[in-house]
Amino acid sequence: MALYEHVFLARQDVTAQQVEALTEQLKGVLGSHGGKVGKAEYWGVKSLAFRVKKNRKAHFTLLNIDAPAAGVAEMERQLRLNEDVIRFLTLRVDVHEEGPSAMLRKRDDADREDRGDRRGPRPDRGDRGDRSDRPRRPREDAVPSGAF
Repeated sequence: MALYEHVFLARQDVTAQQVEALTEQLKGVLGSHGGKVGKAEYWGVKSLAFRVKKNRKAHFTLLNIDAPAAGVAEMERQLRLNEDVIRFLTLRVDVHEEGPSAMLRKRDDADREDRGDRRGPRPDRGDRGDRSDRPRRPREDAVPSGAF
């Protein structure tokens, strides 16, 4: 059997539970053809770069699949019939990525940054002097204080 990475986008107005139900349905289709889903990651609702079928946002889900080509073809056929799915992409890969995908790592990094884990004292910039002794120059586009 071949290894695949599959990402599908569901409409924004469906619930996360409906997306999970669709994922379980796809697992069942692949299972009936002798395949299996190694990892299923729900990435959440994200903004799209451009409108797709009148949608500006979508639910993103990644599936790591180990299945025969017939199972993948049947899964894609069912996705084409489903009105809640606006796009999908299936890629054949040599090996599945271990651990969380890049999208989940990016979300974890953003969470860490929001909490301030990366912040600390600013390093000394030896090439710059202390700014307090520099004379202030007025901006060229600034309006004089008595103009109004």
